[in-house]
Amino acid sequence: MTRKLTLLTAAGLFAASALSAANVSMEDPNIAVDYEEGGRYYTEDGIPTFNVADDGTVDWPTFSGFRRYHAECHVCHGPDGEGSTYAPALKNSAVEMDYYDFVDVVVNGRKKVGAAENSVMPAFGTNPNVMCYLDDIYTYLKAHGSGAIERGRPAKKEPKSETFTEMEDACMG
Repeated sequence: MTRKLTLLTAAGLFAASALSAANVSMEDPNIAVDYEEGGRYYTEDGIPTFNVADDGTVDWPTFSGFRRYHAECHVCHGPDGEGSTYAPALKNSAVEMDYYDFVDVVVNGRKKVGAAENSVMPAFGTNPNVMCYLDDIYTYLKAHGSGAIERGRPAKKEPKSETFTEMEDACMG
């Protein structure tokens, strides 16, 4: 009985760890907003993060990230970063993966080929539709992966500031 209980406990812990991204604390240093600059929010380490108001209003970069993710990434990684039979869920990557590793994979791509796995992520480093919005995509995935926003298009958003319009125009040309 004890061995069976131990196996059930281990299975439960495994299942809980698989869902850990949805149970992330908003006080987690990888998530918590430390400061805002030009309408973008950052952690204490200067990593882009999201801001969701008490009434559910998302910051502009998170809303923009939703739009850009669904324009460029969902074909392989599924709606809302939930994953597919073709590619893994990205909503967890934005919470669990180091920001700079995330950027590196998107910019340079990645190949994992072996007996247990065969996956190829193409490089998007020359695609302005991804690169001009990479931090937005990251913050959207982080917000959804942490459980701060639900699946689907955020119902309320901050207005797009002149700063974002200028940055977008400069990047897209």
